[in-house]
Amino acid sequence: MSVRLGDIAPDFTAQTSMGEISFHEWLGESWGLLFSHPADYTPVCTTELGRTAALGGEFQKRNVKPIALSVDPLDSHHGWIKDIEETQGVTMNFPIIADHDRKVAELYDMIHPNADQKATVRTVFVVGPDKKVKLTLTYPPSTGRNFLEIIRVIDSLQLTADYSVATPADWKHGEDVVVSPAIPTEDIPARFPKGHKIIKPYLRTTPQPNLDS
Repeated sequence: MSVRLGDIAPDFTAQTSMGEISFHEWLGESWGLLFSHPADYTPVCTTELGRTAALGGEFQKRNVKPIALSVDPLDSHHGWIKDIEETQGVTMNFPIIADHDRKVAELYDMIHPNADQKATVRTVFVVGPDKKVKLTLTYPPSTGRNFLEIIRVIDSLQLTADYSVATPADWKHGEDVVVSPAIPTEDIPARFPKGHKIIKPYLRTTPQPNLDS
């Protein structure tokens, strides 16, 4: 099946490096970052998992729970974790799903036969507290993910979930945002008291509304 934006993220029960979980229950009221790996003991994946662990504080600040997936069994994961911690200088602080039967990979359409018949591609899903899919990204097996970009998108998703704004190209936390076209210009001062700029009638910007002045 194909999992698309706005869909309820499929629920599942699986063994992980931190014990058995039921995905929706494990998420609780948190956001989730579910991302897949072609296999254990692969070089790019080792750096990715290390980077995610190193950014643990950033994910925690945003109420995001990372969880990785690999189609190898649990005992392989535990051995690989030792390598990740040794080579990347981190302590693993999130679980890796043992998906040796490819149940979760198939549920989330993580195996693309024209890319690889057996291994998962580098898929990313961001899931909101409502259990709906907010972001999907797919990388080829040879390209490591940019986790700062993933955090940037999460910042945008969390901001735009609470305010009638969108984030422009290359936006970073703290920069001006775009006012939703649905808001009449005359209503902007009441909705966004920090001020606004009218660049075009359809392009109005305002300081990021969830930051202290």
